[in-house]
This record gives sequence, structure tokens and C-alpha cells, in this order.
Amino acid sequence: MRPLTDWPAEDRRRLIGLFTDIDDTLTTDGAVPPAVVQALGALKAAGLHVIPITGRPVGWSEPFAAAWPVDAIVPENGAMALVPQAGGTLHKRYQQDAATREANYARMQQVLARIERDIPGARRATDSAGRECDIAVDHSEFVQLGEAQIDQVVQAMRREGLHATVSSIHINGWYGDHNKREGARWIVRELWGRDLDAEMDRWAYVGDSTNDQLMFQAFRHSIGVANIARFLPHLAHRPTYVAPGERGAGFVQVAQAILAAR
Repeated sequence: MRPLTDWPAEDRRRLIGLFTDIDDTLTTDGAVPPAVVQALGALKAAGLHVIPITGRPVGWSEPFAAAWPVDAIVPENGAMALVPQAGGTLHKRYQQDAATREANYARMQQVLARIERDIPGARRATDSAGRECDIAVDHSEFVQLGEAQIDQVVQAMRREGLHATVSSIHINGWYGDHNKREGARWIVRELWGRDLDAEMDRWAYVGDSTNDQLMFQAFRHSIGVANIARFLPHLAHRPTYVAPGERGAGFVQVAQAILAAR
């Protein structure tokens, strides 16, 4: 990883859009500072597409999608999108049809119940009621799990055929081919009918943890906020650059770097 100051001005000037994680990337101590919302708005005002993409559930994401200056929020690791509409309403778009979502949801609830029963200390995330396309086990938000427990949860999900990733706060599991990278490709097609791969060098991604690895791998202009240091031993793919600030402050620094080059 190189310092954010090494990011060439010409690369920043050519950007047309930014994807970003939310937890511990936009948030600080669980809240989104006003400076972060202002930075999102400044990026939009400068003509960039702005899309947070997160492991958080649709229910948790709805108020932010309605209030933030963004093109969409893609929650549940790419499973669906919340797209703001005129008048302050939100349109939900899904990658899976309703019958598939219903069947998968029932299977995942059974897996989640077994994990809570069989793995000491494992508890579903407090935002689970708002989830439609995945399950989540808390490891650092309100419950603290050690590395061995986290690995047990991941392996239990994978034995059941789920995809499993670890964010800065949760262990997420789901059925389906979606993930953050595929969700990014999908939403660019959905909103603008464009091929993200054909313009990848004109987009950037900001993240902080192991569930951002696919994005770090895919985006040449990838940036970690400083608290990514916690996860470096677990990252097969690291961001190209790292901001000096942690969490929301680091995101603001990334936004300022982009805006300074325009």
C-alpha cells in the first residue's frame, strides 16, 4: 500500500464515480459524522456518481439511502439496491426473484439458529430483523468474538453452502452469486446501462476490512482508511493506497484528494 498522497492527480481528475463501504469507512464509533455527509455531497456536486455498498441490511440502510446525497445504496453485499426517487421515496431492486429470496431466507434462518446453538458466544447481529437476503453474526459491534470463534462461524456457514465474509463488525453469509464486486457491476448496468469493467479505471473504491478484498482486487484506484491496519494479516488483496485518517476522517481525506484534482 502507498500513501494517499502518491495517488496521481491525473488519475483522480479522470474519476467519474466512487463506491465506498459504510461501517468503519464512513462511520466513526458507529455514527456517520456530518463531515462525511458533506463530503458525499461535495463529490456528487462535482459530478461524480456516489454509491455506498455494504454488508448492512436493507432495513438499516433505508433511512441513509433517503437522506444521503448518493445515487443508490447497495446493501447485503450486493444482493439488492435502494435507489432514491423524486419526492424522497426509495425504489428497491433485487438480483434474485421473490421465490428464490423466500426459499433462501428460510434456509438461512435455519443455519443461523444452528450457529447460535452450536458455537459458544455466537449471536445474530442486532440488525438482523432488517435483513432480506443474508444472515449476520456479530463479532465486534455489540458482541466480541475471538479469531477462533469467527473462523468457526465462517466454516459453519460454508459447510451449509453459503458464501461467507467478515466485515469490521459482522460475519455475513448468503446464498447466491452476488458479492460487493458483482453488486457494483450490476448497479452500474441497472442505473446507467453501462459496463463497469470497461470504465473501471475511472472509478474508485474506499474500504476497511476483509470483505472489501474483491473490491481492492478489482479497482486500481482502491483506498483503505487507516484502520485497515487491523485486517492486514488477513488480506490477500490490499488497497493501492491508504489514507492517513481512520474511519470517517479517512474517507473525508479521500474525498478531499479527489476534489482537489478537479
